[in-house]
This record gives sequence, structure tokens and C-alpha cells, in this order.
Amino acid sequence: MTESLATHPDRLLPADPGTRSIARTLLARVQDLPIISPHGHVDAAVIEQNTPFPDPAALLVTPDHYVTRLIHASGVPLEQLQPGAGAREIWRLFCESWPLFDGTASGYWLRTQFETVFGLQGELSSDTADATFDAISAKLAEPGFRPRELFKDFNIEVLATTDDPLDDLASHRALAADPSFHGRVLPTFRPDAYLNIAHPSWTTNVERLSETASDGGSGYRGYLAALENRRRYFVEHGAVSADHGVRTPATLKLDPADAARLFERARSGQATAADRDAFEAHMMYQMARMSVEDGLVMTIHPGSFRNHHQPTFEAFGADTGHDIPVATNYTEAIRPLLQDFGTAKDFHLVLFTLDETVFSRELAPLAGFYPSVYIGAPWWFLDAPDAMLRFRSAVTETAGFSRSSGFIDDTRAFCSIPARHDASRRIEASFLARLVAEHRISEDRAHELIVDVVDSSPRRVFKL
Repeated sequence: MTESLATHPDRLLPADPGTRSIARTLLARVQDLPIISPHGHVDAAVIEQNTPFPDPAALLVTPDHYVTRLIHASGVPLEQLQPGAGAREIWRLFCESWPLFDGTASGYWLRTQFETVFGLQGELSSDTADATFDAISAKLAEPGFRPRELFKDFNIEVLATTDDPLDDLASHRALAADPSFHGRVLPTFRPDAYLNIAHPSWTTNVERLSETASDGGSGYRGYLAALENRRRYFVEHGAVSADHGVRTPATLKLDPADAARLFERARSGQATAADRDAFEAHMMYQMARMSVEDGLVMTIHPGSFRNHHQPTFEAFGADTGHDIPVATNYTEAIRPLLQDFGTAKDFHLVLFTLDETVFSRELAPLAGFYPSVYIGAPWWFLDAPDAMLRFRSAVTETAGFSRSSGFIDDTRAFCSIPARHDASRRIEASFLARLVAEHRISEDRAHELIVDVVDSSPRRVFKL
């Protein structure tokens, strides 16, 4: 590179010189604040055990469906990007495909990681594949490149994981009790596979749940009691939220007898597709009821058509790059829940979307009325610079700044966390700088707002 794109001080800032100057001062205000990551998918055991990271391909390519999906789209079979294909060979394919990532959010994050975390200089290519593989491998072997050291170097204060309801949370417990570890790694209750009766393991999961946590209860009542008990266990181990990855945000309040009948039909294998939808919608209502009682923040991540290509799913499983966003309706779908809990004291409900048309049409108006509702940050396909700017423009005029969640990195890629948070801070500085330049807010107020958006909002919304 003739000029470093990854470390250019004005990356992602406005092109207009006057607005850019304002953005620089705003960015400086928050650039060194600690990272608050209240929703993500890093494995707590990696940090607790301080496990060395594997080879470059296993760290940066094979687990990242943002990366593999685009390489696959260029004609590379997915089997050539699986761990069994050989780390150096996978890395070579990635380097050959590097030009595909120009202009993408993945390309921005990766470029930043390569230079600021791994110390790489120059562009990736087939000619540099072996040299960069060896350079990153050498870095991964350094004692200072273990997860705990990076946790500190990245200036992470809070990192939330995503956990099965029956997880014993041993790694979280060990980290909390370790006086040498000064960050907070918090579990998150993720019960999708226990609520969605279309899940292939639902029956087995429910049996395990009831045997473990129902306190001897049976049927639907025992099932609810077991979920309540496991949520309580998570709270006792530091959890602040419960996350729900659903196809739609539908909610439904059923009479207990009707819910029990649906539950028994599902356990006997007789539930119809309509039954499955109704039961999941009812359980989302129940999750809100439980959040009101136990204080866990409720986050909803809907709108993905999972495993769109069946042959790929059958060959390689889930999370292999073929989940596709679908249109989402919140206003009607979430209303049954909000009728009973939308104004409940201390209930926090964070609504995410993969359909950005609902930001201004539905989510901002909902958050602009209901005290419980907060607008989730741009997520997954929308966590890119231009989409994040569109999000701010879409929601702010109706809901202001105080009704959004703060940035959510939602990542499994531990080494990308600082790059993602830095990008978000630059986008927030850019948006606020434009409002200052257009004399819509004062510069003093913009300095207050950027601290609130970056630091105070996630603490407030996630009860940190």
C-alpha cells in the first residue's frame, strides 16, 4: 500500500474538510474509551483457559461466514474452505480472493486487523500468501498474543457471550473468581432451541431441561418452571440479558390450558406448522413476562431465513453463509407483548432487524413511545459503515439518540472486536459532525451525545 488505509486518521470520516474537522474532535473524545460488548458469540472458555489461537485460516477464515460466503460466491466450492482442506491451502485461497472484499465491511475490519493487530504491511495476494500465513502464525505463537492479554490490550471492559440454557457456566464462574482477570465476561441466556418446536432437537432439549431444572414439575408447567430456574441460574452468574434469534418477532398470549395442549401435541410429534408458530410466539410472550420478573434485558434478533440452500446445509451444517434476510413486521407482531409489558417498570426490550425499512417506519416510533423499547444497533448484513449512517438518519429524527442500544458487535471473531467498535465510533462522530455543521445541534452538545452513544447507552440499556 502506498498509503495505509487501515491506519489513516480520517478513515470513515466525512470528505468535507469542515465537517471532517468537527468529526475529528468528536472521535478524539471517545476513541480511548473502554469497549462495552453486551452481545456477541466469543466462547468464554477461550478466555478462561487462555487458549492460544489456532492457525490463521482457523482464526480468520473458516469460522467466518462473512468471509466464506463471498469466496464461495466467486466459484470456490465450500469444501475447499473447510478445516480438513488444510490451513495453508485455505489461506492461499483467501489471499487470492482478497480483492473481492474491497468496499465490504469485512474487508474494512480485516484490513484493520491485519495492520493494527498482526502488524502486516502491504496487500494480500497469491504472491504474499505464504509470507503472511507465516507472519500471522509467528504472532499467534507469542505469549503476549493469548486471549487474556488481548482482552486487556483491546481495552475490553465488558464482553457478553451467548450460551445454552443448560450450560454450567463454569468458565464464567472461574473468570469471575479469578483475581488476575480484571474484565467482565457475562453469560447470555439463549433459549431458541428450547422454545422453537421446529428445532430438530427440541424434544430432546425439553426432556433434558425438565429433568435438570423443573424441580419435579411435569408438562407445560414444569417446562415453564425449568426455564425460570435456568434464567435465575444465569442471573446468579452475572447474566444481564436473554437473547432470542427468531424468524419473526411474533408474540401471542395464550390461555395456559391452550398453551399446555400445544406443548403436549409438540411432544407427541403431532404439532402442525401453525401450532409451531403459535407456540413460539407464545413463548416469546412468556420470555417477556419472565424478563419483567427477573430483570434480564430481552433482545430479539429476527428476520433471517436460515439455511437457504438445503444441499449446503446438509453437507456443512448451519452458519455456513447462506442465511438470507427477509422482510420483518414489528408493529403488529410485537403488540401482544407490549400491551402487557410495554410500560412495565425496569423492563428493557431491545429490538433488532435485518430489514432496515422498519428502522424509521416501526422501530423508531415504537421506541419513541414505549419506555421499555430500545432500538438495536445495525446487525449482521447492516453492520457496515453506510448502513450504520442510514440507521442513524432513519431513527434519530423520531426517537433521538437515547432510545438506541449502543453498538453491538455480535461477533465470533475475537480479534475483530476493536476494529468493529472503532468503525462504529467513527460513524457516530461523522453523523454528529454533520448535525453540528448544519447548525442543528451545538458542538458542546455533540460531545455529550457521542459519549452517551458510545459508553453510557450500552451501560444503561443492558443494566451494566
